Amino acid sequence: MSQLLIIDDDPTIRMTLQRFLKSQGYDVVVAKDGDEGLAIAREIHPSLIICDWMMPIIDGLEVCRQIKSDSQLANIYLILLTARDQEGDLVKGLEMGADDFLSKPPRINELRARVRAGLRLYHATEEIQRQKQLIELELIQASHYVRSLLPANIEGKISIQSSFLPSTQLGGDSFDYFWLDEDHLALYLLDVSGHGVGSALLSVSVLNIMRSRSLRRSTSSQDTTNFHSPREVLTDLNNTFQMSVHNEMYFTIWYGVYNQKTHQLLYASAGHPPAVLISNEEIPKIKLLKTAGLPIGMMPEIEYRHQSCEIDTSSRLYLFSDGVYEIPQEDGSIWGFNALMDTFIRTSSDRQSRIEHILSCVKSAANHRPFEDDLSLLEVEFSI
Repeated sequence: MSQLLIIDDDPTIRMTLQRFLKSQGYDVVVAKDGDEGLAIAREIHPSLIICDWMMPIIDGLEVCRQIKSDSQLANIYLILLTARDQEGDLVKGLEMGADDFLSKPPRINELRARVRAGLRLYHATEEIQRQKQLIELELIQASHYVRSLLPANIEGKISIQSSFLPSTQLGGDSFDYFWLDEDHLALYLLDVSGHGVGSALLSVSVLNIMRSRSLRRSTSSQDTTNFHSPREVLTDLNNTFQMSVHNEMYFTIWYGVYNQKTHQLLYASAGHPPAVLISNEEIPKIKLLKTAGLPIGMMPEIEYRHQSCEIDTSSRLYLFSDGVYEIPQEDGSIWGFNALMDTFIRTSSDRQSRIEHILSCVKSAANHRPFEDDLSLLEVEFSI
């Protein structure tokens, strides 16, 4: 049963409205002034309030303002009861939060119709809010699921620290690293276009097919992909995940294979930000590792190429999504890639605190506001 609150300093009006609305099957509570009405509203959270405009101390406009400014009460449908009918008065009432008006004294048929209409709108708004909360909960659960699939950190001669900070929306970042054999370590980071469940599902699909190494040379071939070859991995991913069959979504990726015997890193990228290789020296040497190539899925039958790089003693490699540096600033500019590079260089030599320091700088660049895009970051340290 819908609960209604009547706020009026005229006892005759209060009694008349209460009796009629009760006869219509509503649960009706009354208040003799604005102060009492606000206290009752905060206690019972009625579905609809009928409030007199002209009352001493706290008038109907102030009741409207306080009700609509309270997030717990803002959905309540509020009808102002008034003898005013000038356009300026009605506009003022709407600006203060009134949803509807009734002339005073109210006509019974009009009262009945406006209360019914107001309650329909209130319940529709409540249902929308409920559905929104369910969707938000499902997105949070989906985000937790995506995070649960990401790999744990690695310690040893090759140490990998990783961090994933989801945005306010479910996104499409994911990454992984795994040993292909006792000498070769594969690692990659990808970023699916857009946000939402579709992007996350595509990201998880790629992660699963890579982790299970079930990627094939083509959709019609039984030959599996050689995961030691970055160019073959990207070419086969492109053959498998064309936009035309994946809801017009594409993704960028950086994929590399490190040989710990030869200290060679073979890598390829598809529209992804370059990986950053930094030597741990007093004056660090910096290399940007990137190859030419469109994002995966944009065009069929693309042949990707890979390059190799020798890893010096005690170096750090950073992989990341563009959300780590494409951070809007107050002046309309972007924090930017160069600022991120500078953060990499200036960070502490302590491995455990280093990635935390980088993330702290990134959060400061965002002025500690929620991120508009997912942030994924890998730090690979080679202690040869």
